[in-house]
Amino acid sequence: MTRVVDEGLGRATSAAWRLPAGESLDPYDAILVVAYGGPEGAADVMPFLANATRGKAIPQERLREVAGHYLRFGGVSPSNGLTRQLVAALRAELDRRGIATPIGWGNRNWTPSISDGLSHLIRGGARRILMVPTAAYASYSGCRQYRENVAAALAELGEEASGVTVDKPRPSFDSPGFLEANVEAITTSVRRLVERGTRPGDLRLALVTHSIPVTMDQGSGEPGRVGTRYSDQHLALAAVLVPEVERRLGLSAGSLGYRLVFCSRSGSPRTPWLEPDINDWITQQAQAGATAVCCAPFGFMSDHMEVVYDLDIEARAAAKRQGVLFERAATVGTAPAFISSLVDLMVERAALARREAIHPVSTTDIGAWHWECPADGCRMQVGVDSGIPVVAGPSVASARP
Repeated sequence: MTRVVDEGLGRATSAAWRLPAGESLDPYDAILVVAYGGPEGAADVMPFLANATRGKAIPQERLREVAGHYLRFGGVSPSNGLTRQLVAALRAELDRRGIATPIGWGNRNWTPSISDGLSHLIRGGARRILMVPTAAYASYSGCRQYRENVAAALAELGEEASGVTVDKPRPSFDSPGFLEANVEAITTSVRRLVERGTRPGDLRLALVTHSIPVTMDQGSGEPGRVGTRYSDQHLALAAVLVPEVERRLGLSAGSLGYRLVFCSRSGSPRTPWLEPDINDWITQQAQAGATAVCCAPFGFMSDHMEVVYDLDIEARAAAKRQGVLFERAATVGTAPAFISSLVDLMVERAALARREAIHPVSTTDIGAWHWECPADGCRMQVGVDSGIPVVAGPSVASARP
């Protein structure tokens, strides 16, 4: 568990090792990017939402409300287009390093499905596949559910997937490239507010992520390892991210006021979810004297609907109502530093599979994450184990004596 920092640049950097040109990710013979998915037309919206919320008891009024978000954009989610860009960027970085491993793509909730993506790779000869989820943090929704969905897709393929193994790298939230891309995006956004006349002391930084139920947060991370919950992961990254933003802006340490805030609550109003909500927080900060808000969606890898609607439309409108200047920082997307770190994590996982010595890098004080998910990690609800089959680690059911 090593935290590597380039003191000259004042930012975390990845270990300086790469696969030799022409070497593969052996023993993995294919990569599958697993995304959330999204509709690509008005007719897709309700079927997509039905897929995404199956078994979650989401109120119908909330589904209709969210459907309206998509329909405002013609029923087209940014998700699939951004996943295509991610796959292309990963392909380019793999090629740059001389890694010819094929890469495919499958969605959890829309076409192309995970089973489609797996089938394509398997027909091409893949037997051991490395899956890359499009979620940076570890929680039920951000990790375990992806692993359940891939296991279900393998079962759906039946004999075609016989003998196929799927593993995954560790989460990317503490990778050097994720940190660097977020620092750069936030620094750029804060500078825009300063150029618009904001004094740094009157500015507030909202570090935004997707809210989840409190019981899911309590069941996330590594059981028995303090400070690894979903919310803790964000706070640990913030603790290294904000000081670096201040350094690059030439601000004194601790001068940039910030808070971890949440968006996109979707459950029953009777169920406690992580707070504060971004819109409520903006109102509170304005009433406390803030004149500008930098909204940084560092909990998201790309501009999902939760970013382009909940932040670009709703949070921006909340700021306007309060007379507060608003800037939204970019997500990491296909920033070269982040793409490089994703490939680094694949290389690391392949080296581990070959039983080679590795030196994992973490930018946070949590330290490097596990490589095989523990049986009772990232549960849907604290204290409740479903026993649903998973890939990339034992299921609770199979782990019991």
